[in-house]
Amino acid sequence: MDAFYASVEQRDRPELRGRPVVVGGTSRRGVVSSASYEARRFGVRSAMPSHEARRLCPDAVFVPGDMRRYQRESKRIFTLFERMTPLVEGLSLDEAFLDLTGTERLLGPARTACERLRAEVRRETGLVVSVGIAPTKLVAKIASDLAKPDGLLEVAPAEIEAFLAPLPVWRLWGVGPVAEAKLVAAGFCTLGDLARAEPARLQRLLGPHAEVLARLARGEDARSVEPVREAVSISEENTFEDDVSDRERLRATLLAHADAVARRLRASGLRARTVVIKLKLARRVGPGQRGFPLLTRRETLDAATDESAVLGRTALALLDVAGLTEPVRLVGVGATGLLRDDDPAQLVLFGAAEGSDGARHGDATPRSGARLDRALDEIAARFGVGAVQRGSGSVAPRAGLTLQRKRGEPD
Repeated sequence: MDAFYASVEQRDRPELRGRPVVVGGTSRRGVVSSASYEARRFGVRSAMPSHEARRLCPDAVFVPGDMRRYQRESKRIFTLFERMTPLVEGLSLDEAFLDLTGTERLLGPARTACERLRAEVRRETGLVVSVGIAPTKLVAKIASDLAKPDGLLEVAPAEIEAFLAPLPVWRLWGVGPVAEAKLVAAGFCTLGDLARAEPARLQRLLGPHAEVLARLARGEDARSVEPVREAVSISEENTFEDDVSDRERLRATLLAHADAVARRLRASGLRARTVVIKLKLARRVGPGQRGFPLLTRRETLDAATDESAVLGRTALALLDVAGLTEPVRLVGVGATGLLRDDDPAQLVLFGAAEGSDGARHGDATPRSGARLDRALDEIAARFGVGAVQRGSGSVAPRAGLTLQRKRGEPD
């Protein structure tokens, strides 16, 4: 989708059309989530700090955004994608891979089918989608980026090498600012340079990922479109508008994140063996977003759980273990070691394990924590997430929005 959040705002608010619009980044420490093409002409980009966006485009209209509205629009758009093919792999709320292999007799050539899709999205949502068509995921992704705004670019198999060769190395998945700086300093500025690189030299420069990157630079990408991928972890985190040192505020935020993670686990039919907390300190030690010390602490439970109370207690215990002595700019809670509900549960030698919810995992009567969770899930499903909140204190507000497709999050 082209400038997805900003485009939704301009569609729904006629006074914003033709004006530079920035979604997110409304706070002092905010980050741009989406920028209209009118704002992009001034150099404003997604993930840019809001203060930098304001400097580049003083006349921009900053909008806080409405995640529930964007999620609803995303669902409508993905429904249109799924009319073409069941093989749809969502990367984010505004981006997906579609595998059209074998649909030619029904839909016609890929270009014809995708032009029809673009017209349907515009007609049914009033929004614009750009499309890249290619034999591989990487090339299709790059082609869709280069087709923006409001375009379609097709790369035939015989054209892949010539298409990739002149592109900068940062176009590759896995090449971030640090790897890009290393590659450019070593004389590898384009994908063509990478494709022709001596393997041993590239290995010394990038380590074990060198071979994968070299193959991608040559257009060799065997990854298939995966409509359903097994969850590895479920997490919630946010960057605070202001650094937080108050322990009770940190605890309240951790509990809110633990509640959200547990709710998403239950909605996905999953339980977690390991709880992780993430703390990014406010003290800067280097440039960029990675220039802040990051602390992580984790604990593996005796039994897998999806209970909010268990995840919350564990997160708070990990906060105590972390021994914080300075302010925090980001906090998060994650759950890993995921098991499906139909996976066999670990038997406990003495009594019921903390984290088992009784009725589902062996006992005749559900634990009170599980009953409470179910009741709160029903309220959230009927009245929306946030209809009932903890009374443990105010949670520090987030600095920005996300484009992430969250597993287990209600529409």
